[in-house]
Amino acid sequence: MLSLDQPLAPRSGITIVRLMMGVILLLAGLAKWAGGIGGTIAFFTQLGIPLPQVMGPVIATGELVGGILLIVGFGTRAVGVWFVCEFLVTAFYVKLARGAGWDAARLDLMLLAGSVMLIIGGAGRLAVQEWIAHRGTVAAPAQPAQVSPTH
Repeated sequence: MLSLDQPLAPRSGITIVRLMMGVILLLAGLAKWAGGIGGTIAFFTQLGIPLPQVMGPVIATGELVGGILLIVGFGTRAVGVWFVCEFLVTAFYVKLARGAGWDAARLDLMLLAGSVMLIIGGAGRLAVQEWIAHRGTVAAPAQPAQVSPTH
């Protein structure tokens, strides 16, 4: 019988969040490059982000590469730290501090929460890093017992 008091499969839930975050961030990074990185740089300049000519491409590339890494499940905790930094700025400086309101910041806040979850919980299931970690732990075949000769 299904009990809602016990977690069903926490690692599977983490996987679902990781994959969706990866898709969202990959598409966001692609959009920043496809639309011309100049638009992102201009937006960063308008916001007063330091070094917008550097930060625009860095953030766009971070979203693109970070999204791919999340989808495949590699370097998840490090990518989570990167996105915690990004979404602290995006949610609290870009959206909330400028009066855009909670509605405008909700996706950023959810991505911030998801990033924290990935730092704490890791990649979940179906991750390259999980496959690498378990690759060397395959049990070796049992060796036949050695019989000592008796005199």
